Amino acid sequence: MEERKENKMGTMPVGKLLISMSLPVMISMLVQALYNIVDSIFVAQVSENALTAVSLAFPVQNLIIAVGVGTGVGINSLLSRRLGERNYEDANATAENGILLAIINWLVFAVLGGLFSEPFFRMFTQNAEIVEMGTQYLQICTIFSFGLFMQLTIERIMQSTGVTIYNMITQGVGAIFNIIFDPILIFGLFGMPRMGVAGAALATVLGQILAMGLGILFNHYKNHEVRIHFKGFRPNPRIIREIYQVGVPSIIMQSIATIMTVGMNKILLMFTETAVSVFGVYFKLQSFIFMPVFGLTNGLIPIVAYNFGARKKARIMHALRDALIYAVAIMSLGVLIFQVFPEQLLAMFKASDVMLSIGVPALRIISISFFGAGVAIVLSSVFQAVGNGVLSLLMSVARQLVVILPAAYLLAKFFGLNAVWFSFVLAEITSVGMAILMFRKVYRNRIQQMPD
Repeated sequence: MEERKENKMGTMPVGKLLISMSLPVMISMLVQALYNIVDSIFVAQVSENALTAVSLAFPVQNLIIAVGVGTGVGINSLLSRRLGERNYEDANATAENGILLAIINWLVFAVLGGLFSEPFFRMFTQNAEIVEMGTQYLQICTIFSFGLFMQLTIERIMQSTGVTIYNMITQGVGAIFNIIFDPILIFGLFGMPRMGVAGAALATVLGQILAMGLGILFNHYKNHEVRIHFKGFRPNPRIIREIYQVGVPSIIMQSIATIMTVGMNKILLMFTETAVSVFGVYFKLQSFIFMPVFGLTNGLIPIVAYNFGARKKARIMHALRDALIYAVAIMSLGVLIFQVFPEQLLAMFKASDVMLSIGVPALRIISISFFGAGVAIVLSSVFQAVGNGVLSLLMSVARQLVVILPAAYLLAKFFGLNAVWFSFVLAEITSVGMAILMFRKVYRNRIQQMPD
């Protein structure tokens, strides 16, 4: 077996390591969240129907991200564990098979998006303008999604080896491109045609393709831990199965968010299309709070996975403790912002008086759930890192299907629109309770017996 110097994830002081691994990803995800918000702000200037169309498309976009990120989580977890075990041949094969999976996932979504975008929108509304704009937007996002799938895969390969600074650059450049070209393509500036929501979609996919190209270059020239060579490559069923042992629960877990969003949109349409727009705006705004925590866990997963493979208990627990502290601090700041500035947040989206009357209580009520969300997200990432992705799946099913949708429907039926938002609080209480109980079991069975 090839001998190499041990990766920094097994040697660098844990506190410094977590910051160095997470901070670039947190910054890049903040930029991503910013351009998602800017995207909706510009679309809202077109019309409220345009904002509703993009909001209704969000579940499918979320499904694309779920498949890409979930597959990436499986790649990240397996690759980091193999590096911790110093099994470099399997580590390289994991990266190569991961790229193959990204291509296959893109082809599936390109076909489905091209054929079924219009029927998807007609499930929700017969408003011809919303259907037309939404179909244009969704077809572009799905047919050209190869940039996103490849970008996510390359990022996870680099995260697995601790090379995260370049992910910040690739995501940042892609996001900045999107922010610049959004108004140009939406409103037809500088001689470009006025494309409306289709322009927003085009700016998004072009930014993703640019980030993909940069990611491929950085991984080739700067990532010396993993060596990708496709000469003589053959798909490896064993490695693909191991990737998806963690990846499939993660995909299902994140796809459940799509089911939840579709169900919630149906419930909100019992009242008004404006409520759907509010829900869409909430998701854009909350991403600015949640993305740094997801960036934190992106740094945490390879640290825990590597040290789990190397059987270093103290480093695992140190990383977990620090991550919990940072996550709760970030979420507390988010609660403060949503409680104090809901009117100002909604005003960015050209909110009407009706939208403000629905949105202000919505943001204040839902944000209460942020406190528990930080703990649940961190513990869920630990389950994925040690190969117990099914536990994360169970948490997500309980939160988003077993609790949130039934609670939202009953609250809507008996107490009205404002009560619907309390379903998020009830769901998060359930999720945190499950996470703590599950972690105690994982610790006893898989971590406690490791040497200190």
